[in-house]
Amino acid sequence: MSSLGSPPVLRRPASRVRRATVGALVTSLAGSLLALAPATTAQAAPTLLSQGKTATASSTEGGAFSASAAVDGDLTGTRWASAWQDAQWIQVDLGSSATLSHAVLTWEAAYGKSYSIQASENGTDWRTVTTVSAGDGGTDNVTLSGTGRYIRMNGLTRATGYGFSLWEFQVFGTTGGTGPTLPGGGDLGPNVHVFDPATPGIQAKLDQVFQEQESAQFGSGRHAFLFKPGTYNGLNAQIGFYTQIAGLGLRPGDTTINGDVTVDAGWFNGNATQNFWRGAEGLTLNPVNGTDRWAVSQASSFRRMHVKGGLNLAPNGYGWASGGYIADSKIDGQIGNYSQQQWYTRESTIGGWSNSVWNQTFSGVEGAPATSFPEPRYTTLDTTPVSREKPYLYLDGNEYKVFAPAKRVNARGTSWANGAPQGESIPLSQFYVVKPGATAATINQALSQGLHLLFTPGVYHVDQTINVNRANTIVLGLGLATIIPDNGVTAMKVADVDGVRLAGFLIDAGPVNSPTLLELGPQNSSADHAANPTTVQDVYVRIGGAGAGKATTSVVVNSDDAIIDHTWVWRADHGEGVGWETNRADYGVRVNGDDVLATGLFVEHFNKYDVEWYGERGRTIFYQNEKAYDAPNQAAIQNGATKGYAAYRVDDSVNTHEAWGLGSYCNYNVDPNIRQDHGFKAPVKPGVKFHSLLVVSLGGMGHYNHVINDTGASTVPAGTSTVPSTVVSFP
Repeated sequence: MSSLGSPPVLRRPASRVRRATVGALVTSLAGSLLALAPATTAQAAPTLLSQGKTATASSTEGGAFSASAAVDGDLTGTRWASAWQDAQWIQVDLGSSATLSHAVLTWEAAYGKSYSIQASENGTDWRTVTTVSAGDGGTDNVTLSGTGRYIRMNGLTRATGYGFSLWEFQVFGTTGGTGPTLPGGGDLGPNVHVFDPATPGIQAKLDQVFQEQESAQFGSGRHAFLFKPGTYNGLNAQIGFYTQIAGLGLRPGDTTINGDVTVDAGWFNGNATQNFWRGAEGLTLNPVNGTDRWAVSQASSFRRMHVKGGLNLAPNGYGWASGGYIADSKIDGQIGNYSQQQWYTRESTIGGWSNSVWNQTFSGVEGAPATSFPEPRYTTLDTTPVSREKPYLYLDGNEYKVFAPAKRVNARGTSWANGAPQGESIPLSQFYVVKPGATAATINQALSQGLHLLFTPGVYHVDQTINVNRANTIVLGLGLATIIPDNGVTAMKVADVDGVRLAGFLIDAGPVNSPTLLELGPQNSSADHAANPTTVQDVYVRIGGAGAGKATTSVVVNSDDAIIDHTWVWRADHGEGVGWETNRADYGVRVNGDDVLATGLFVEHFNKYDVEWYGERGRTIFYQNEKAYDAPNQAAIQNGATKGYAAYRVDDSVNTHEAWGLGSYCNYNVDPNIRQDHGFKAPVKPGVKFHSLLVVSLGGMGHYNHVINDTGASTVPAGTSTVPSTVVSFP
């Protein structure tokens, strides 16, 4: 994001001042160095480590003055410039820990009068290495000692009325001594089951795993079934918790199952509202009886599937089901929605759709019903504004590769309708294959080597943040691989760089409160990623349920242009470690970046706001929410003079925002007398628009007074009937 209120760039002086800064101006803070490892004598001469590495900054003066311009090696043509105020910083990720030698700061005319150089191993805990207290501009050559991976110029006071501006920020030192280089590629571990058409006992293995996983809602088992290209006859793959089934072809037609991929709810007496955490990808199905059954709820994806028949989204007996997601798929017959309360379908081709309950939303779907909200409750966009399909593992001959699909704009229908999809193939040899037992330090070492990550099915405890700092890095999970942060760390942070892809894993909060669980970009991220956005797909977050967990804010999006494509961010309402304070989690998703798009956003049960949006030009297509069931009384959710925290709040500072197909439901089962003033809160401005909103009281357990702000009828007259209160458009 650009800084607000900055005068035109043309007013900036164009000349550069390059003078040597005398050493007397540099004051080393020896006491602060005690936290750093002492410098060691290196056999090799110090080398330039920072050039071309990932750089971020607290702010920029504009798009032409990004942090990366200060580490690109161009001493005369490009520079970083901050907002015109004190206390600004620029930092560079060296990629791995290094023994530091010195730093050269080549200032533009707008230089720092006082600043410090700081070092960190994790990008969070900073130690001051050197302080300059009387800078005079030009070129500063400052001595450093100790070690660090992240090096920051922390500007304290400016010498001019402009900001801090560096032509180049160069860090010198030596690397090595961190252990042997990690290999890429390798086998996929014990929990990935790979089949070809000649493999004996496929059905028996499917049945064995299903028996283990059918009701293991909070268990530790994780499995992926991968089918090599070919035709498989007579299979019924029943898919339980933490189980993924996928074809290993580049296209769905490469792998055909003459049979079914089934999700039902026999384990829960025909109620599918807890059929979470599973997925199917990249297969062609010929269902035995002409219709496949996929009765799921949140965190269950159906991607790149071709069903040569119909698809039934309800369990046997047509009990309740609570929402799901289809993308990039073709269903030749009709999709029977039946008892599904809400559903989102993106960029697919379908033979038809039956029934609507509360909120059925479509974007870029050939064959979708036309918008008719509020009855039937269909919301349909002709295209999806921006999308990029989830990366996936496939076989190219006998070699495993990961396919990274290309970005699409205003897309409609599947990405593979006209043959091979567009995108890039990356050999598995360029991935670190993460297996159970891997440590965060090893994972970060692999990332620093330039490897992508492929998490095999398993549960991974991390005692330090996984730092994804390189542009275009892929982090792909198989079989709902699960990351648990220990000691209150943030599970994963992504730098403000282009094209990172996170997909197919679960982050499960640990018992010690984490301030955040997933961060996209540091605070004040400002780089333009419109051409190559970061994407987050089938990445789920859970607080409680498998045991007590806590996190203040689950997901923070600071980077501009990010795409959040199907996520379920859930503060658990059942399971172990559940209670108003036991699994405390105040905020679900907070968006600070501009031009962020969410397609298929499920966020539920947070103690305060479920979604808060501060960035400009944000868009959401489909939103599903339930307020926290376990609020003990009205006072517990009182928000100043407002009763309750909105399920989705757009900040008053925002001028442009748009959303389609949003629903919020309350089930205050501890105190049914609780009243929620509204489900949604937004400023009343011409550029802020909402389409197809509803709120529902589940069985009269609490009620909403309005839908959005003071607009929309109360749910009180509906009593226990679960009849929604709707608003077609706002304002």
